[in-house]
Amino acid sequence: MSLTAGVVAVQGDVSEHAAAIERAATAHGREVTVHEIRGSGIVPECDLLAMPGGESTTISRLIHSDGIAPEIQDHVAAGKPLLATCAGLIVASSDAGDDRVDELDVIDVSVERNAFGRQKDSFEAPVTVAGLDDPYPAVFIRAPAVDAVGEADVLATWDERPVAVQDGPVVGTSFHPELIPDSRIHGLAFFENEAAAVPALEDVQ
Repeated sequence: MSLTAGVVAVQGDVSEHAAAIERAATAHGREVTVHEIRGSGIVPECDLLAMPGGESTTISRLIHSDGIAPEIQDHVAAGKPLLATCAGLIVASSDAGDDRVDELDVIDVSVERNAFGRQKDSFEAPVTVAGLDDPYPAVFIRAPAVDAVGEADVLATWDERPVAVQDGPVVGTSFHPELIPDSRIHGLAFFENEAAAVPALEDVQ
């Protein structure tokens, strides 16, 4: 049997995240079935969950209006892994620095939107990430940065600012790991996350 993964599909690089999850699963000898989540009722069936980027105020509004938000919070409370990238990190944070965003409060950090500039300021940088042997080629597009860290752990920094964090089963990144073939961030979040509850291989066969 496969693990069940979900990608919150209200906005952002949904198919790219799905493909990255599949690559990471293959690299770790696991099988996974990925579902796109546009409404309530699917998240409770998921072992793994990704929340892509996009526009944080739009994502926040849609996941709350569609009943997805409380299911994400329950997913995390159950110890299941969540990977939240770019705007997903903003929505997952405890303080988005924007009253228009109704945060999920599953990563104990405050964030600054567009901390590294606008779309035209996009760039790629080799980022050293805790748990990875070699630098990760991180793609920053209208990327946020972490302003303050509470109970979360910093996994990576760029320009002296945290750009990857972990709070229990939740990993958040300022950058877009789904945009490159390197699936190590998805592997780190889902299959190498000792703080997260993922069914063991023998439990899903």
